Formats: sequence, structure tokens, C-alpha cells
Amino acid sequence: MTVAPQTPELDVIDPFVHDARRLRSILFAMITALVAVIAAMSGLNVAQQQLAVDLGASQGSVLWIINAYTLALAALLMPVGAIGDRYGRKPVLLTGLVIFGISSVAAVFASSAVAMIVARSFAGVGAAMIMPVTLSIITSSFPPDERAKAIGVWAGFAGAGGMIGLFFSSFMIDVLSWRWVFALPIVLVVVAFFLATRFAPNSREVSHHSFDLVGSVLSALGLGGIVLGIHEGPEKGWSHPLTIAGLLVGVVAILAFVAWERRHREPLIDVALFADRGLSTGTVTLIVMFGVMFGIFLVLFPFFQAVLGWSALHSASAMLPMAGGMMPLSTVAPRIAARFGKRNTMFAGVVVFGLGLMSMALFTSVDRGYISVLPGLILIGVGMGLAMTPSTEVITENLPAEKQGVASAINDTSRELGGAVGVALLGSIFSAGYRAAVEPKLDGLDPALVDKASEGIGQAYAVAQQAGDAAPRIIDAAQRALVDGWTGAMWVGVGIAAVTALFVFFRGPERESASSR
Repeated sequence: MTVAPQTPELDVIDPFVHDARRLRSILFAMITALVAVIAAMSGLNVAQQQLAVDLGASQGSVLWIINAYTLALAALLMPVGAIGDRYGRKPVLLTGLVIFGISSVAAVFASSAVAMIVARSFAGVGAAMIMPVTLSIITSSFPPDERAKAIGVWAGFAGAGGMIGLFFSSFMIDVLSWRWVFALPIVLVVVAFFLATRFAPNSREVSHHSFDLVGSVLSALGLGGIVLGIHEGPEKGWSHPLTIAGLLVGVVAILAFVAWERRHREPLIDVALFADRGLSTGTVTLIVMFGVMFGIFLVLFPFFQAVLGWSALHSASAMLPMAGGMMPLSTVAPRIAARFGKRNTMFAGVVVFGLGLMSMALFTSVDRGYISVLPGLILIGVGMGLAMTPSTEVITENLPAEKQGVASAINDTSRELGGAVGVALLGSIFSAGYRAAVEPKLDGLDPALVDKASEGIGQAYAVAQQAGDAAPRIIDAAQRALVDGWTGAMWVGVGIAAVTALFVFFRGPERESASSR
């Protein structure tokens, strides 16, 4: 494996921290900030109905409230990571915590959908200043012999933070109201700001070259356009002008970014590095895993709530077995990778992940309920725990210490882009499968009722209240159609996981330790 060479004109300000107590404090501060960002990303998914009622928001507006955060975050990750490398990681982190905290407080008191969208957009800007810097501070602070373990802890919380947010938000919605879902991120930001101010070191690169402003703008336009198009496609249609414009701007900007970076004296990211086996397989693995995981979140909550009749808190609790497999495995994955090699560990993780998807595709059932999805949840968590840490490590170790902000941004962008693609792809397959399955099951009923019920299981329940004797048939058909749509989406996920496993097996990193390099 090749490692990007150190440029003579660059230097890292702070040396590695060797005090064990301070290292633990740095790690705790970075994990706290990371969980605040991840929890805020997933928390509103369980509050869609309450947002629509309290703010008088349409379904499109509710989706924008959720997506504005992800859009701003994904678009700014790469340039903000580079800014932290150039001008100091600690100031960028502290500034991001302040912006994120103020925006979250503003969201608590938002009285309209527009105000909420603006607040969430600024929160996404703050999150983009936090997320890549947390990992880059860890990789630039921890000595090589401690770094893999620290990255494992970071990766575990990066994966489980979404479920922590879902669990907390569900509890607040059931007990209080949707406005309390911001309480956890606000508290975590305050704690992280205090700890980072006291313990986090400041590191940056020293360079005599100008900052790659053109590359930063193109990367933001490229990722932002692609995420915008993917978000709008399932909602407005893939032929809608906004969807086409977003995807077109994104693709053109990415192509321009690659051409610019190949000629720039000091590029934002050396695109030639993606020819490296470790960097490319690590990036692809994270994109696929997080894409499918967010797609699972999208579909499992309707299954728990509409099919099984569970509350928001009960539904979030049902996701905990995934976290129970993910977090312990992500912590011990560095030791497993050291023994068996990163490629073998990543390959095993993707295979187990795919087996979990296959279990859900084969066994999910209305009649068997939660027990039919439980084995799949556990296997998916175990697979992600095995693959996430070595995937993150092979990304960060392919860039030098002064470029860890960009390395972290690549890692985080992989997760965000994967989430957006997964929700769009699996969500559209699920919706199409539901519509195709529910209509034959309702053959013979009023076509107007059938059309309304085919829009989604929520609409099917609303129609059933006015359908008289046909209500039980409509509800049963909608529940079984939901499982049919879910099954189709999971089989697509199995196929994607299989292709990814083959890619990792044949193109994964060589079995070689970072210290030997």
C-alpha cells in the first residue's frame, strides 16, 4: 500500500500527546461532540407526524426539515476539513460547536416550517465543522500504537450515535413533545465545548501555498448537488427539474473537481490516492454499509409502528440489538484486523452484514412479528462492527498527519453520501414494491380507496377508518404489502453487499501493518 509522502513545506504544530489521562479526555470530548451531531441527524425521523401538525407543514416541508441538515453537512464536510488542517482544528471545532448549539436552541423555539428549515440548515453547517475535526484531532493526537483503538471507539459511536438519537427522541416524543428531541444534542454540545476547550490540542499544517478555494467550492457544489438530487428524486420524481438540476450540477462539479485537483500544486485531496486499494475499498465499504443502514431505519419504523402497533419508544428500543452487536465489535475490530489482516476483517464484516440483510429478506413476516427481524438486526450490527473500524483506519492512514482533516472528511462524506443514496434507493424500491403488492390485494374495492391506500401505509390506515366493513381487509393488505416492499428492498441490499464483498476481497488492502510501512 502506498502512503502519501510528506511535503517538505508542511509541518504539524503539535506532537502526539503521550499522557494517558489527557488522551482519554481528548477521546471523550471528541466522542461527545460526534454523538451530538449524529443524534441530531436521526432524531427527527420519529417526529415527522408531530412536526406536520404543530408547524402546519406539508410532507414536503417535513422532508426538507430533515434533509436540510444532511444537505448542508454533506456539502461542507470536505472544504471544512481542509480549513481545519490549514488554520487550526481546535478553533474550527469550537466555532462549529457554538453554531450548532445556537441553531439547535433556535430549532426548539421555531414556530414555522421555514424557521425550522433555516435553523436546521445552520445546524448542518455547524455539524460540518465538528464531524471531520473530531476524527482528525484523534488521529493527530494519539500515538501510532494507540491510534487504532481510539479510531475503533470513534467508529463505534459514529455507527451507534444514530440509534442513541432515535432512542432518546422517541422517549421525548412519547413523554413530552418533539421540541425536547434537541435537548440531548444541546447538552452534549455544551459538555463537548468545555472538554475540548480544556483538553483538545490544536494542530494544523504550515504551508506556503494558497488554500485550494476553487477545489473547496467545487467539492461543495458536487456533493451538495448529488445529495439534493437524491433527496428530491423519490419525493418529486426523477424527471423533476429540481432533481435533474441537482444531479447535473453535482456530476459536472465533481468532474471539474477531479480535473482541477489533478493540476493544482497543493490540491484539497490528491484524487490519485483513490487508486490505492485501502482508500478505495474503505470508502466504498462505508458508503454501502451506511446507505443500507439508513435505508433500514426508513422502513423498519413503519413496520414497528404501523404493522406491530408499537409506540415510538418501543420501536426505538427494538433497534438496540443492532447497536449491541455493532459497538463491542467496532472496539475489538483493530485487534482482529491485526491478527487476520484488515482486508479479511472487512470482508468478513461485509459478508455477515449481507447475511443479516438476507435473513430479513427471507424471514420478515407480519405473523411472526419482531422475532422475524431480530436475527437480521443482530447480524447487521455484528457485520458493521467488524468492517467499520478497519475501513476508517485504511482511509486515515493513507494521508499524512497534516491532512487528517481531509482524511476525516472523506470518511464522514462516505457515511453521509451513503445515507442519502441508501434512503433514496431502498426507499424508492420499497415504495414501488408496496404499491405493486397492495393493489392486487384490494381488487374489487372502490378504485378511489385503492388509489389512496396505495400511497402508503399511513394513508391506508386513514382510508380504513372510512371504509366500513372493508377496513380489516385494507389494513391487512397494507401490512402485508409493506413487508413485500421491504423484502424487495432487502434483496437489492443483499446484491449490493455481495458486490461489495467481492470488491473488498479482490481489491482490499494488503495485509500489512501501518507500523511496518
